[in-house]
Amino acid sequence: MANSIYQRLNKYFDDRGDWGAFVLRLLIGWRLIDGTQDNVFSWSRMLEFRDFLEQYHVAYPLIAASVSVYAQFICGVLYMIGLWIRPAALVMIINFIVALVVVHFGTTFQQSFEALTLLFGSLFFLFYGAGKISVEELINSKNVK
Repeated sequence: MANSIYQRLNKYFDDRGDWGAFVLRLLIGWRLIDGTQDNVFSWSRMLEFRDFLEQYHVAYPLIAASVSVYAQFICGVLYMIGLWIRPAALVMIINFIVALVVVHFGTTFQQSFEALTLLFGSLFFLFYGAGKISVEELINSKNVK
């Protein structure tokens, strides 16, 4: 009996696996947007981020800050709607590897956890794609017909 319940639960969740990718896209996308929107909409906040990067001796800190902020913001939107997921994931993988090396190198796991979560979530999207609950799927289904 327990095996039958387990099998039915497995089938139920297997049939709905794309919901997992969907909720993960929403969570990570929202975090990317939320973490950068202040820099996008406030020049003084962007300059604070530039100053932060300067402390780590990042070359061209204003350019680096702008590229990182706008990449995260745009990729967050793309994650949430499920469009161009793999290119967006590749950009975020690069962004968070750089962040981990430049800012988080030598910090504790706990201090790096958010950047690691965003990196590994992006790795998931690179391999899995957007899933069926996405704008990509909507576009692909219209192109097939």
